[in-house]
Amino acid sequence: MKKLAIIAALTALIAAYFLFDLGQYLTLDGIKQVGDRVEAIQADNPVAVLVGFFLIYVAVTAASLPGAAIMTLAAGALFGLVTGTILVSFASTIGATLAFLASRYVLRDWVESKFGNRLKTINAGLERDGPFYLFTIRMIPLIPFFAVNLVMGLTRIRTWTFAWVSQIGMLLGTIVYVNAGTQLAQIESTSGLLSPALIGSFVLLGLVPWIAKGIVGIIRRRKVYAGFDRPKGYDQNLIVIGAGSAGLVSAYIAAQVKAGVTLIENDKMGGDCLNTGCVPSKALIKSAKVAASMRNADRYGLAPVEPQVPFPKVIERVQGAIRTIEPHDSVERYEGLGVDVVLGYATIIDPWTVEVARHDGETQRLTARSIVIASGAKPFVPPIEGLEGSGYLTSDTMWDAFAQMNEVPRRVAVLGGGPIGCELSQALSRLGAEVIQIERNERVLAREDDDVSALAKETLEATGVTVLTGHEAVRVDDGRVIAKSDDQEREIPFDTLIVAVGRAARLEGYGLEKLGIDTAKTVVHDEFLATKFPNIFVAGDAAGPYQYTHAASHQAWYASVNALFGQFRKFKADYRVLPAVTFLDPEVARVGLNEREATEQDTAYEVTTYDMSESDRAIAESDTRGFVKVLTVPGKDTILGATVVAANAGELIAEFTLAMKQNIGLNALLGTVHAYPTLAEANKFVAGNWKRANKPDKLLDIAERYFAWRRG
Repeated sequence: MKKLAIIAALTALIAAYFLFDLGQYLTLDGIKQVGDRVEAIQADNPVAVLVGFFLIYVAVTAASLPGAAIMTLAAGALFGLVTGTILVSFASTIGATLAFLASRYVLRDWVESKFGNRLKTINAGLERDGPFYLFTIRMIPLIPFFAVNLVMGLTRIRTWTFAWVSQIGMLLGTIVYVNAGTQLAQIESTSGLLSPALIGSFVLLGLVPWIAKGIVGIIRRRKVYAGFDRPKGYDQNLIVIGAGSAGLVSAYIAAQVKAGVTLIENDKMGGDCLNTGCVPSKALIKSAKVAASMRNADRYGLAPVEPQVPFPKVIERVQGAIRTIEPHDSVERYEGLGVDVVLGYATIIDPWTVEVARHDGETQRLTARSIVIASGAKPFVPPIEGLEGSGYLTSDTMWDAFAQMNEVPRRVAVLGGGPIGCELSQALSRLGAEVIQIERNERVLAREDDDVSALAKETLEATGVTVLTGHEAVRVDDGRVIAKSDDQEREIPFDTLIVAVGRAARLEGYGLEKLGIDTAKTVVHDEFLATKFPNIFVAGDAAGPYQYTHAASHQAWYASVNALFGQFRKFKADYRVLPAVTFLDPEVARVGLNEREATEQDTAYEVTTYDMSESDRAIAESDTRGFVKVLTVPGKDTILGATVVAANAGELIAEFTLAMKQNIGLNALLGTVHAYPTLAEANKFVAGNWKRANKPDKLLDIAERYFAWRRG
């Protein structure tokens, strides 16, 4: 009954508003029309006018009716700056609180039961920052006044907290609007519109969001830096921790804009990508691909031959690729660019100070206005019984182990069915190892669509890999992995065990915990890649969620530019168009959404495919495995995502990446000349398939009748 009474009262207010056309009075013209009458009444009954205005303002805001901004201007015109500000400040707070309570009492339980997940972000903000979160929202006039009242009513914030924070948060906007109203009241003719005072008032209205943003920023900085003493001067403009892809790009950008920058690395320049990841793995994959081509030479009309695999020479070639690329990422090159490179372990002491335990035994302290954390990631090792004493290898340690081997390991067990596990399994199998791949999920490459996962598994098995999906490694015992599936255990003997179940950000030992920087699976950061300290940024694997070298470089641009120029403008990291490639043979490449993600996100889509068996170039090269799949907005050629499974798919995906980045649709791809015969024609042909599926049937019927008429 109480809820019904509240609903009835609000309904009556809203009905009266429209029934009596009260909205006509909540405009500038309406205020002008009644202004003289109100002033006449005010002269005789000033208190009655104040009380009446106050109650009307409360009613309008409590019912979330339009016109609060106009009434604020009217308060300035009728009562002046001081009285008008006091009147509106308390009336708006009371009205907002009533709207807040109505929303809470009538709607919260129902909304929480239906849309609880949608409120998680707001509740998390309130839990994390308390009243300051609401204060921040109130200080931004662009956020509708009534929306804040209603949404906050759905949260768990206390009523008294909502009231006093709202009053303080709205005060700046109230003063500016009331002041503008005092100037509007003084207009007697059109020439008054050009008066400096009125123009200044409207300029101030336009500046309110910026002023509010500045005030919020000052308060937030004072809050977050409380207890720390800022240096009077700085050794550098930027300190970068980690010389992997993200760190190198960050330092490079800083040096190019002539900022003072120190790059700190505890291990090898180039990070995981150069030394243990991208470069060595792709070099190994190429050697394995050549071995497979020799073994399957009859596919090309040649006599097949079983390749001899002198494993030490294969690994020497891998190391040679690393040595060739090393100078690009070397200390000498970066020092030549103007970067101060320090080799040692970095610990952040305070928001501006980094202590380095140098490799030469010295300890060095450096200060900088900003810091970029680019500490990278390390292989994740699951807590499996007996694993620690098994001599297992990871993507970080296996290269040194391979360098000590005289031949390809005979029996290899690979834990993990993600990109790294699949790539290594296929490569080692092609080089002659007996490989068993163990994956606890029902599919390999579980993030991809079912058809992609199925083709990947088929390819691995055709290579000779035994793929055990739906199997979980439960323990390791005496050179055997015991894997469990449907309560049945299977023993898998091995000579070499490789753990490739994923990678985890390196977060320990950098002083983040002592500073209170949140680290869950990665360093918690905002859309500008800033941590809780506005001058400490993060990029690469430490930032997540994408563990790709090109994603790290992409983030590094945002982190370094925001760190160096954020006082003028900040840029939100943009992940809308981020390609990824798994270097199987055939390769699996993707950008944007796939069908699985589109379904999970409830995004409507159309799917168009092109099979590589129809490609003339693929036929000529006797490699027709795979397909191109494109997701588009229903009825439009706008690309939502593309997946390519084919030889050189990593190269083919670039065209879709560019198209999505530049908002180019399939019609444009179809109208672009592609060289013949190339694999890239597949991108054009899938656009053609989309065009045929979306042909204008009615127009074609008209055209058919027209041409029939033309033939007589």
